[in-house]
Amino acid sequence: MPTIDARRRDDDAPGEARVDQPSAVALPRPRGTLLGPAFVAAIAYVDPGNVAANLTAGAQYQYLLLWVLVAANAIAVLVQYLSAKLGIVTGRSLPEVLGDRLGRKRRLAFWGQAEIVAAATDVAEIIGGALALQLLFGVPLVVGGLITGAVSLGLLMLTRYRRGHVFQTIVIALLAVLTIGFCAGLLFSPPSAGDMLAGLVPRFEGSQSVLLAASMLGATVMPHAVYLHSALVRDHHGTVTEGADRRRVLRATRWDVVFALVIAGGVNIAMLVLAASTLPGRTGTDTIPGAHDAIAGALGPVVGVLFAVGLLASGLASTSIGAMAGAEIMRGLLHVRLPLFVRRVVTLVPALVLLATGISPTWLLVLSQVVLSFGIAFALIPLVIATSDARLMGTGVNARATRVAAWACAVVVVALNVALIWLTVTGS
Repeated sequence: MPTIDARRRDDDAPGEARVDQPSAVALPRPRGTLLGPAFVAAIAYVDPGNVAANLTAGAQYQYLLLWVLVAANAIAVLVQYLSAKLGIVTGRSLPEVLGDRLGRKRRLAFWGQAEIVAAATDVAEIIGGALALQLLFGVPLVVGGLITGAVSLGLLMLTRYRRGHVFQTIVIALLAVLTIGFCAGLLFSPPSAGDMLAGLVPRFEGSQSVLLAASMLGATVMPHAVYLHSALVRDHHGTVTEGADRRRVLRATRWDVVFALVIAGGVNIAMLVLAASTLPGRTGTDTIPGAHDAIAGALGPVVGVLFAVGLLASGLASTSIGAMAGAEIMRGLLHVRLPLFVRRVVTLVPALVLLATGISPTWLLVLSQVVLSFGIAFALIPLVIATSDARLMGTGVNARATRVAAWACAVVVVALNVALIWLTVTGS
């Protein structure tokens, strides 16, 4: 794991100074509001990878892994607030901070793993959009992937209008649509309160449940959302002076994060409990199309359509956020900007190739979330170090209780990944 030094390393290339320029995907503050960035970042927490992981967990283990979602969402609230605080206090994103403080070789290595994580994210989101279009209109998967990529590029272009306010409004509207789409089934199949309470007791049942837990963790605590959120608040709030103004912005940001992730966490929980209450014992529920058919068969075609619409909204919105995160990672770490069109094409190709291979899209989604799970530590540990550095944060440095909680979260994440590796290698 790369460490964060107090100063820029001497082995940087000559003349490779930091350039303070506005982000190519900046979302400056809409007038009259301090809320919004967390709702944009929260889209990452309800992407198609979540759908695959949560439906699979609910169908195979019913409520067993509900505690994983609750714990992961609690971790996500703390992590996203720390990311936002870093952006507000320093005026820089996490990739920018790392780009300034890591040596050239370590910066390149860090960028490499972050790009792999971003690519895994994009694969999941493009596949999810393609699956939704197939469920709704019978569109072939590869064609659906192309459509999803094209629409996401159109959404990204909206960041140039009205200083990004149009894009933010549309993304929040998509968040509302997918919330309705994924939660509607609970009105027809209410979960068992007793079973849900039992699902809050931490436990596993074999290595497959650990694999799913890691997948759910990777889908809930999203590395690219950690990198992006600090940039979103930087661009949304601009320069925030120390004192009353900063305290006001930080207070609003706490509410922003809590509100946004309560909604995202609620959607994830709704997906798992819907699968737990309707899918056990039904055949074909190990895939998203099979789960969709089972839900539609059990609860009616209207619920099935709403579910597919929610999946489509999830894919379209989250792939746009993933592309923004990838651009910020490259800009902050390497000081390199790629046009949005080039970035979209480069990250779209792997997803289309995988769709063309005929491999189960649902299994690809679950595996993509496992990759994300391994990337969490690389985002989380530098974030905790940076926000605990008094020289960087000044009066905004983490309090002792916050540091303890943040390091505890990091230990839990790393421990789960180590357990996953061990069980996978040993076949236990």
